[in-house]
Amino acid sequence: MARLRVVHLVDDTTAGGVMRVLDHIMTAPGLSETLDHSLRCVDRRNAALGHIEADIIVSHLAISWRLLPTLIALRARHPRAAIVHVEHSYTEGFVTANVTHTRRFATLLRLSYRLFNRVVAVSHAQGDWLVRSGAVRASALRVVQSCVDLSAFRALPAVSPPVRVIGAIGRLDRQKGFDSLITAFRRTTRPDISLLIYGEGPEEATLRDLASGDARIRFMGFAPDPVAAMATVDAVAMPSLWEAYGLVAIEALAAGRALLVNRVDGLSDHLAHGAYAVEDSSITAWEHAINDLAEGHIQPSPDRGNVAQTPEDLFAAQWTLLGKDLVRA
Repeated sequence: MARLRVVHLVDDTTAGGVMRVLDHIMTAPGLSETLDHSLRCVDRRNAALGHIEADIIVSHLAISWRLLPTLIALRARHPRAAIVHVEHSYTEGFVTANVTHTRRFATLLRLSYRLFNRVVAVSHAQGDWLVRSGAVRASALRVVQSCVDLSAFRALPAVSPPVRVIGAIGRLDRQKGFDSLITAFRRTTRPDISLLIYGEGPEEATLRDLASGDARIRFMGFAPDPVAAMATVDAVAMPSLWEAYGLVAIEALAAGRALLVNRVDGLSDHLAHGAYAVEDSSITAWEHAINDLAEGHIQPSPDRGNVAQTPEDLFAAQWTLLGKDLVRA
């Protein structure tokens, strides 16, 4: 098959999961065999796109009513191109936590997604919800779990239970649920465990106040090197209120760290690979899980690196298959 020109559209280039995934797409050898990827930044304040020379146009944009006219124009100007949307943001948990006018929001998603040849969910749980909710037709949905290069995480020295250092890694935002984690951690009475919080964001002052007085909790700031941050912890906690997929989860599992997650959205995808679900997501349940970690009752995944197909290989294969699918269509 001839190499296809793929242009990825992005409207948020700040450091974070979406840009890390796009960096991986641009640089991974397995993704360049049949697809020629390039990136185009879109100004949210003036989202006029003009004509794009591409066989496949991939939107990583944040769907909104304001963006809808731009998407309609994009479809009209490129009748022969295959246009794909990757949904990095919206999930069932997002709607529960943030959306008041659910019918209006559902209408926005249906109208927007109908403009694309395919909609890509970044987790199976998210994809199931998109179809179940009526936002996307099953025939138009594909699932490509997000990925980055995990080789450096696999190379980290293994850690043995019991856990002594728990890591919370991510933007300090309400989404991540770090307030509940701090409260649960403070309820534990063990002096031999610590909580390292990596990240920055709008909730930092609130979280610092919540942790005040507990010397076991330390704020480490933004982690420019996620591998170095992972090397400092024995386990990772992800008490997110919503999460489309969670790159930190696959990084923790690749590094052989025990992983605690709320059973919500895309975090559920990681249970089959060794993540431990804190069943009812309550502060009490998280307190018990932290104690179980400290007592060695929760083990890291035994499959570290011993899988027939790595997440990177699967990611490349799924993108290649998507390209072939769009050419046949």
